[in-house]
Amino acid sequence: MAAFLLWVLLLVLCWPLALLALVLYPVVWLLLLPFRLLGVAVDGVLALLRAILFLPARILGGRPRAARG
Repeated sequence: MAAFLLWVLLLVLCWPLALLALVLYPVVWLLLLPFRLLGVAVDGVLALLRAILFLPARILGGRPRAARG
């Protein structure tokens, strides 16, 4: 909602810039999409490495810190 209100304010103050932003937003979103996918893939790999690293502790009965009383 805040982004929309800022866009309306920009439309009132400088309508050509607001219309340019409206047209370029999908193009920028498409250009940044591969970086988002790469971020998801890297996050998955790091989660897998963390799970492999902590597997011995889980097998031996280590509990997460939040569960300790």
